[in-house]
Amino acid sequence: MGATIRAIRVRRGWRQADLAAKAGVSPATISRLERGHPGSLTLDLIRRVSAALDVRVDLVPRWRAGDLDRLLNAKHSQLHELVARWFASELPAWVLAPEVSYAIYGERGVVDIVAWHPSSRAILVIELKTDIVDVNQLIAKVDEKARLIRQIVRDRDWNPLTVSAWVIVGAGRTNRARLAQHRAVLRAAFPAEARRMRAWLANPTGPIAALSMWTDRAARPLAPTRRVRRVRPIS
Repeated sequence: MGATIRAIRVRRGWRQADLAAKAGVSPATISRLERGHPGSLTLDLIRRVSAALDVRVDLVPRWRAGDLDRLLNAKHSQLHELVARWFASELPAWVLAPEVSYAIYGERGVVDIVAWHPSSRAILVIELKTDIVDVNQLIAKVDEKARLIRQIVRDRDWNPLTVSAWVIVGAGRTNRARLAQHRAVLRAAFPAEARRMRAWLANPTGPIAALSMWTDRAARPLAPTRRVRRVRPIS
């Protein structure tokens, strides 16, 4: 946090005193924050300093055992069920392993769904997200799971030739806005969209990294969605 504040302040050519004046705090407060000692500062004060630099501060709780949405959001289990049913009806050649936990070299978590295609020896890490909060953390966590998946499934006697990843995001206005806001970064990490992903699932040749939104019927590609407003009758 302190490094971010300092870097943006310097980029703007501001002194600590300039930022302090903009935020309505003392220069000592800016110094304390930039040196990485925010413990004595309130969240409101930190946000005030950040806002002066056009930086938004979000308070995001983390849990070392895995994603909190499993505990807080029933939509996660509903999305899981939809995806599992879709695989069972449309892609019976795939074997699914749900909620696969791991703890390897201090890295731990839960893979929402591990999908295994025996004939091609392709393995697919499926990450389900009902709420997009931290895009960078999402990319890093999926990368971690894909990197470790060969070790994670070793006791299942699965020896994959290729490792792929698919992030499935629950449909919703907020998620669409977040994905649109970070589209360039997400597409760099997950280039494939829903249509290409469906074709790959039918013939899993080579690795793939995909991200798409989900409805009750199928995965949809990332695309801006216009809101449809109710038309009021003419009185």
